[in-house]
Amino acid sequence: MPRSDLKRVIAESSYVFVIGVAGDSGSGKTTFTRAIREIFGEDLVSTFSLDDYHRYDRRERKVLGITPLVPEANRFDLLEEHLAALKSGKTIQKPVYNHDNGMFDPPVEFRPTKILIIEGLHPFITERLRDLIDFKLYVDPDPDVKRAWKIKRDVEQRGYSIDAVIREMEERRPDFERYVAPQCRFADAVIRIAFSKYGREVSEERNVYHVTLCQSRLDKSITDVDLSIDLFSLLSLSRRDFMVEFTTEVIDGRAMGALTFDGELNDAVVKKLERNIELQTQVRPIDLVESGAYLTAGDMAQLILAWRIINRRIFIESAPAASSEVRAAPTGDGGCGCGRR
Repeated sequence: MPRSDLKRVIAESSYVFVIGVAGDSGSGKTTFTRAIREIFGEDLVSTFSLDDYHRYDRRERKVLGITPLVPEANRFDLLEEHLAALKSGKTIQKPVYNHDNGMFDPPVEFRPTKILIIEGLHPFITERLRDLIDFKLYVDPDPDVKRAWKIKRDVEQRGYSIDAVIREMEERRPDFERYVAPQCRFADAVIRIAFSKYGREVSEERNVYHVTLCQSRLDKSITDVDLSIDLFSLLSLSRRDFMVEFTTEVIDGRAMGALTFDGELNDAVVKKLERNIELQTQVRPIDLVESGAYLTAGDMAQLILAWRIINRRIFIESAPAASSEVRAAPTGDGGCGCGRR
């Protein structure tokens, strides 16, 4: 593809690029696509939750004695129909699940943007859904992290008591392990999150976590992208702990790369990576961290994940042949231990 403004190319394209993000409730699914939303903006990027496709409201699920993690409690047939329509550029009447009262609000008109992010428990559960999604991400926080996040969200934002949240998590756990966790085998990338090795209080007070980005092998890249460590900036400017580690994990005969960050990195460490993404996309400026500030491990993973997603989108735009090769490329096989701790 010619060196041109990818933002303009995407805006003028008829292609609707779908990013699917799977994971349990309260696992941080929205967090790791923030960089994509910030880079391309709300005119090109929209998001909706698959909770809108629950088949039953909260009262009905209680009567039936089921959780929303059970496939039968969701309208996958309608989701497949709507996602296919959105990829064709059509407007849908999207259902709306209201988390405040556990009931359904009237459907709303939803028009597709050129980049569509869908988040939920089951985006990869059927073959048809997997075929409709261009990039698949699975978010897999450590159970202790997920517990802390879900309690904070459901108590502060949804009005639940702590006891109610803990009870619900225990009730949902068998269904999560049976129906949600196995979907990570279809992911192109898996994000693991644990409390920082520098102390849980660092995670809770400054949002600093031990984050691992597991990725299937990338067969092609538009250009090389450097992750440069400026030793002068590191030795003269950095005042906080951080670590970077790369390991190879072999699962079911496949090698996956696992890139791990922890702590807080000075902005100088990532500026060259941002500039490389600008050169590839001609989208400027990409400034996800203020000058002189520190980037958390999660922020770093977001930026690298954004480059991976952009790379996929560029190949789809390049040529039908390139698009086929990308689509045929093997995806992650759950080789990051999702749900198998």
